[in-house]
Amino acid sequence: MNTKVYTPSIKGEEVISIGKVGQRRQVVIPKEICEDLDLKEGDFVEVKESGGFVLIKPKKLVDSDDILIPKEEALIRKGESQLKRGEYVLWNDLKKRIKG
Repeated sequence: MNTKVYTPSIKGEEVISIGKVGQRRQVVIPKEICEDLDLKEGDFVEVKESGGFVLIKPKKLVDSDDILIPKEEALIRKGESQLKRGEYVLWNDLKKRIKG
């Protein structure tokens, strides 16, 4: 169950959502926050304690097939650098060169 509590602040009223820890330590994240962060059912979050606070951070899982090895990362950086310097070939021009 979430309850909205209104507290005065310098810029008007600040809305604070208060939740309750349920069975199995479950906590409901308010709908507005989920919408702001684009969190959906089944998404992953990182939960950590820091200085007496609980921090909840959205996390996206990455497939290991989508991770570049250092050699690939170096090639990408080199290509980006070449693009910034204006060193590139248009796709149609490259196809013509390949065909001879």
